[in-house]
Amino acid sequence: MIVQPNDLSLVFNAAALRERVISTLSQRCSLETLFHDTECRAVRTSSVLLLLGERAAEEGGIPEACVILNKRSKNVTQPGDLCCPGGATEKSDRILARLLSLRGSILSRWPCWKELKEIEPQNAEFLSLLYAAGIRESWEEMRLNPLALTFLGPLPSQCLILFKRVIHPLVAWVSYQKEFTLSWEVERIVWFPLRALINPYNYGVYRMYVPPHLEWRFRGKLVDFPCFIYKNRGQAELLWGATFRIVTMFLETIFGFSIPDLKKLPMVPATIGDEYIQGGISRATGQNCHPAVPSSH
Repeated sequence: MIVQPNDLSLVFNAAALRERVISTLSQRCSLETLFHDTECRAVRTSSVLLLLGERAAEEGGIPEACVILNKRSKNVTQPGDLCCPGGATEKSDRILARLLSLRGSILSRWPCWKELKEIEPQNAEFLSLLYAAGIRESWEEMRLNPLALTFLGPLPSQCLILFKRVIHPLVAWVSYQKEFTLSWEVERIVWFPLRALINPYNYGVYRMYVPPHLEWRFRGKLVDFPCFIYKNRGQAELLWGATFRIVTMFLETIFGFSIPDLKKLPMVPATIGDEYIQGGISRATGQNCHPAVPSSH
């Protein structure tokens, strides 16, 4: 679906966009479908922050809304992939979660919070734990200032069968902070303008060739995934996998945007290797997952 001009204008109006996101996500106050994934049980629970913020595409340009992602370093699993900051919940997160649930806290400012605590206190407690884990992990990975965040609402969970975990995405707006200090887990920060994300011409098919000994993990020797390709300032970035699903789910929910028919999209080939699963080895070896982004796209 093509995004309507009125909706497209939201990417240049931060206040109106935040209002749209909060209003849309707050309509899901019951949260049944967000925290109970029957197809993904007995796995680790993780929380990620889908971060939005403003940035000019070029120097002197008009600030526009962007999705802010981390590019995973060669020291971790899935090196080179783009992801939302976050990770598994820990026992220590419960302390911060209790603080987040107090009156006047940053989480309590979410319009749906009061109703959620009264009607579904267990889900409210779980949501505060997820947000606490997301804040802690974001601080560790990129020194994201939690005081610069505005919680906008949750998105449905995502099950990662390959890595045996379920991801709970939480949408938040980053105010003021434009520079980040990266940990060893993060190679760099990548900003994707929403304007580019809702452009159907920026999508492709990520074709992954899997060696025989890894076919059991990927359920085949040739797997196709939808992907987003963005070129800016001489660099090309490719988004696919779970983070792609989270971002496009957000675009569909807020803008009604649907990715194009895969049969009509250009192909981006890549070969998967052990290093992609294990991490710790540079992508420069050419043995891990290394996409070849088409120059003509």
